[in-house]
Amino acid sequence: MVRDRQSASTALQSCDPAWHRLLEEAEDLCKQEPVLASFVYSTVTNQDSLELAVCHRLAQRLSHAEVDMGQLSKTFEDLLAEKPELGEAFRADLAAVFDRDPACNRLIEPLLYFKGFHALETHRFAHELWKAGRKDFAYYLQSQSSRVFSVDIHPAATIGRGIMFDHSTSIVIGETASVGDDASLLHGVTLGGSGKVAGDRHPKIGRCVMVGAGAKILGNITVGDCARIAAGSVVLKDVPKNTTVAGVPARVVGRAGCPEPARSMNQLLEENSEKPDA
Repeated sequence: MVRDRQSASTALQSCDPAWHRLLEEAEDLCKQEPVLASFVYSTVTNQDSLELAVCHRLAQRLSHAEVDMGQLSKTFEDLLAEKPELGEAFRADLAAVFDRDPACNRLIEPLLYFKGFHALETHRFAHELWKAGRKDFAYYLQSQSSRVFSVDIHPAATIGRGIMFDHSTSIVIGETASVGDDASLLHGVTLGGSGKVAGDRHPKIGRCVMVGAGAKILGNITVGDCARIAAGSVVLKDVPKNTTVAGVPARVVGRAGCPEPARSMNQLLEENSEKPDA
């Protein structure tokens, strides 16, 4: 049995470069910081896949006396068995953080330490529970994520792959909001409603959008693909694709300045004084 498990693990590593790299980084980390060896071993080295490592780490962080780590981990693993595509989202999100965050030098850092990554993957599980009709468990995960990570995402909100929550503190995303693939949201961002309105009432964020720190996007409006929302802006109207908006209330101040703002993470406005073509 042990030999079979080791063979399966070796085979998995050979076809899963991200997981293989995480194992190498875990080994190096233990050599450099022996006091963390037990933590790293239980979270990474002792797991059979990146998916299970994510389940274990989230369960560590979200558990408490009433709902313990074992119950949470089992729930996450059962969801993964039903929705194996979650693993693809985990990898895309890890790659997004590594690509866009200059403070991230190893894949293992988001997995172990970054609460933005943890909050995002917690939401992915909560969203699957919500779709399956298990709304109370989904609300529980939302509540715990808000308490532990200071990130509040309604379980019904739809979020694409390759997302980065940079720093992430005080991100709020409402029930009918959606975020497209490859977007980046900084701390203090709100995707909220504009009043006491029922139904579809939250923003729809396109792909490759960068939303700067403290920006508030309110109401059932659309932010086009590859747009930039400047830090501190209050957005109340639709934002055209490939543009930069800034101010309170926000207005178009120029082009986005690059094909993929969420990846470049350029938040300066000086190079975008020219208005986009009509």
